[in-house]
Amino acid sequence: MQTLISRRDALVGFSALASGCWFGCASRAVTLRSFPKGNFKATAGPSNTPMTLDKTSFGKLPDGSEADLFTLSNGRGVTVKFTNYGLIITELLTPDHQGKPGNIVLGFDNLPRYLEGHPFFGAIAGRVANRIGKGVFIIDGRTYPLALNNGPNHLHGGNVGFDKKLWQIGGYELTPEQASVQFHYLSPDGEEGYPGNLNVTVTYTLTRDSDFRIHYQATSDQATPVNLTNHSYFNLAGHGSIDAQVLQLWAKRYTVTDEGLIPTGEIATVKGTTLDFTSPHSFAPGINQTTLKPPGYDNNFVLDSGGGRLALAARVTDPASGRVLEVLTDQPGIQLYTANHFPADGYECAGGVRFPPHGAFCLETQNFPDAVNQPSFPKSILRPGETYDTTTVFRFRTN
Repeated sequence: MQTLISRRDALVGFSALASGCWFGCASRAVTLRSFPKGNFKATAGPSNTPMTLDKTSFGKLPDGSEADLFTLSNGRGVTVKFTNYGLIITELLTPDHQGKPGNIVLGFDNLPRYLEGHPFFGAIAGRVANRIGKGVFIIDGRTYPLALNNGPNHLHGGNVGFDKKLWQIGGYELTPEQASVQFHYLSPDGEEGYPGNLNVTVTYTLTRDSDFRIHYQATSDQATPVNLTNHSYFNLAGHGSIDAQVLQLWAKRYTVTDEGLIPTGEIATVKGTTLDFTSPHSFAPGINQTTLKPPGYDNNFVLDSGGGRLALAARVTDPASGRVLEVLTDQPGIQLYTANHFPADGYECAGGVRFPPHGAFCLETQNFPDAVNQPSFPKSILRPGETYDTTTVFRFRTN
């Protein structure tokens, strides 16, 4: 089935940008169009460079349920593909300085590869992304034990986190200026040990100006910790190592951790350390000089903006291709991870491209790790009547 949407008929719906708060925001009304069953294609905007939105089948899960694959293109060389299984971003094409598109994220081109297991490629991590020390927390005097799936600690929501869930499709919006798809997941009380029925909405939006926005909202009927992020692995060259790619972070401080990467509560300056990216410089040689084993970066940086408003957090440039990635967020922290634990022979991804250790980087916008157990860290508990509401923007440019 093919549907064409003219400029006059295009839906005028919602803005994916959040108002810049994590809790207490009122949900905005959203007007969405429902997807018809089966394959779907729609366009909006100029006929020579339209915004497009496609939906096709991505395969079946072991329980027989069907996963879909969505493709958003902005007519200017940026295409994003993602599936409602784990809300995984499977492919992200952006042009180089000569206008040639290339895939800059790690992922697979079929569902069975994801079902075999992977290191959170492109997925939404939750109910609490990053680590919770000793897999336990206390709310209002009650102790909640969680799965220990990262040594003695809890990581990215547990054994079957949001990255392994089939999200319900909420609908879409398509205009000449943006294409959006909205998804829902109801995480039941007690899932992976977390309290409360958590109702989550995530909206993926690609704009005409080559911004990819992720808007998260959640409400709960009990007090519960929430910290959602996208775990995409980027390589702006599309292959090889990231050693020559140049990073700048708008973060003068970081959260100090123990050997298990659980924060000690101390917040220290990056000045004079291998974590100082306050001025732009390449990942190498510092990526091989960190104190982690194996070496590389796996650190939470305290953003200068302090969170609460959308602000520039990171910029990465690939000198060879001219590609530039900027990350904006209203969160207080960003986790830099550089694929330190990839197998020695790497991961073979879409198109047969193999990525070695340090072959990609993640920039996970987030609250601080273990915030639920650290009273001095930003608030992490969502209570009834409040709304978790946060936005991250991945902006693609060329030099």
